[in-house]
Amino acid sequence: MKRLSPTLAAFSLAVSLMFTCGEALAQNNPLITLDENGNGTLLFPGGLPITTTGVLANDPGPGGLPAALTYNLLGPPGLVAGDVLLFDPGSILSDIIRFNPAGTGGNGYPASVVFYSGDSLGSLGDTGFPNALYTNTLSLLETPGGTIYTPTANQPGFVPGFSVTYDLISDSPRGVPEPSTIVGAGMAALAGVIVVLRRRKRTV
Repeated sequence: MKRLSPTLAAFSLAVSLMFTCGEALAQNNPLITLDENGNGTLLFPGGLPITTTGVLANDPGPGGLPAALTYNLLGPPGLVAGDVLLFDPGSILSDIIRFNPAGTGGNGYPASVVFYSGDSLGSLGDTGFPNALYTNTLSLLETPGGTIYTPTANQPGFVPGFSVTYDLISDSPRGVPEPSTIVGAGMAALAGVIVVLRRRKRTV
């Protein structure tokens, strides 16, 4: 990714300080809202929303694409690496939300969220899926208006000492399937993704 301008670097430092000093300031529950069109905000309790814009950049994570919708998280320490798989109501894999810690692939890479969308609706995130996944994955069902995700220890996107919540907004059609079909169909779809990824690896 490109070097930060002096203004953005100062801004990044301020956000990083909010994360690292969050407990002392009682601001350790940030809400991070991201969509597949490059629109994002970071909101700390009692503060004003901070805009973060997604850009197409190289994803240094496993099987990452050279141009994927990437949000710079501006420095949360200890971000846990991994992939969150979002399934639409038809149990079809709709989006992959990737969490890359600072330093992924080399020095200078900032802690980032990469938003891969499979909706084919022409959004900035519609670049296709990565060719491999992190071993640390979590499957979620999309919900109307945005999928709310608060990771716990060792889950993708977790930041030690904080209760970070992500609001992941996708453009895919939504509804609520029968509860009995969610787990079985979701696991079957995940197994299909793993089989496809293994086949790709063999043919390379």
